[in-house]
Order: sequence, then C-alpha cells, then structure tokens
Amino acid sequence: MSSTPPVIELDQVTKSYPGGVHALRDTCLRVWPNELTAIVGPSGSGKSTMLQLMGTLDRPTHGTVRILGHDVATLNDRQLSAVRANWIGFVFQQFYLTAHLTAVQNVANGLFYHGIARKARLRKAVVALERVGLGHRLNHRPQELSGGERQRVAIARALVARPAIVLADEPTGALDSRSGATIIELLHELHAEGTTITVITHDNGIARSFHRQVEILDGVIRSDSSTAVSGR
Repeated sequence: MSSTPPVIELDQVTKSYPGGVHALRDTCLRVWPNELTAIVGPSGSGKSTMLQLMGTLDRPTHGTVRILGHDVATLNDRQLSAVRANWIGFVFQQFYLTAHLTAVQNVANGLFYHGIARKARLRKAVVALERVGLGHRLNHRPQELSGGERQRVAIARALVARPAIVLADEPTGALDSRSGATIIELLHELHAEGTTITVITHDNGIARSFHRQVEILDGVIRSDSSTAVSGR
C-alpha cells in the first residue's frame, strides 16, 4: 500500500436522483498525486457526475468524498468554495465566460480569490493565454472568438492559478484536431510540473495518451488500468 495519501478519494459513493435513477453506484476510486487519469465512458455513463463529486460541486447520496484528505461532508459552503478556488481548476464543456469582459479579463478572474493584485492577475492571464495559443486574442470578447477559441480561454482560466488538481470535462470537444492536440499537450506539460489531472472523455484516443484509464458504464467502474500497478 502506498504511503502517500490520495489527492481525491471516492469511498463507496452512490449518487441517486428522484425516480430511482442511480448516476453512480457504490463507487470506489483513488486518484494519486501527479496522476494523469482519463475517465472514459459513453454519454449517460455517470462520468460527469463523478467529476462533479470530485470537484465538490455536488454531494454524494451515500459514501464519502475526500479532497486532499478532507472529508467534503464536514466542510461548510465557505470552506468548499475555498477548496475549489485554491486547489481545483475546472474545464467544462460549456465555456462560462463573462460576455462583457475580454479574454485576458476572463482569465484573470480565475485569480480573483487568491489575494493577487489586479496588475499581477492580468500579467499571469496573458501568460496563460499565450500558452494556449491565444496571445493574439487578449483583448477580444467572447462573442468575437470562435467556439474553439472560447474553449481555450476557459482552459487558460483553469490553468492560470496552477492548481493542485485539474478536472476537465471533454476539454477538446469544441476544438478542431490540431487545437485539441495542443490542449492535450498542455495538459501533459502541466502534469509534468506536478499537477494532478483527471479528464472526462468519450475519446479513447485521448484516454490512451494518459497514464491511467478508468472505464465507467451505467454508474459502475468496469475497468481501471491502475489495478495492474503494484501498491495501489
């Protein structure tokens, strides 16, 4: 057994909805520091529900979710907000950009709760946008950007604070193949710098490029490549 505690732990987690719908069933999963993990499954398999629970955006019906050793159930709303702001970067299928702000302002907002001065936030935002290939679009607003460009702004916002954990839901879904490959390369670079990354995807090609693949179907983990790794 590894002496290093998991970054994310789901212990016998079930998520149910009215009408007897079980999005997850008795799920056990440990994500270890500096892992690069793909959660793979078709639409409706429960993988997005799993990501929301990992990101403390939802609470399980039964079972325990721990983030960096902290039981989510013991944290109040303010503490959960601090966990998300300081430890977790999110990339969703929707962009969630503020329409009246420029790209650099949208990304800088990802640092709002970090106690960083405005000018420093803007400088870091410029660097993050340059990393995703949008150095030439800093002052464009979302409506002036393509769908792929808006997704890259959203990814830059998730990465700007260099969080310990990045959770991504289909991060290349709105991108062409070349731009998507750039984003996957960036995730590999961030992982190489020590960030724990979990990506939700239905793309087996993306999944195979990651170190660990977890397959989920009908709310149940069907396979996990880490089971072949000694000590886990």
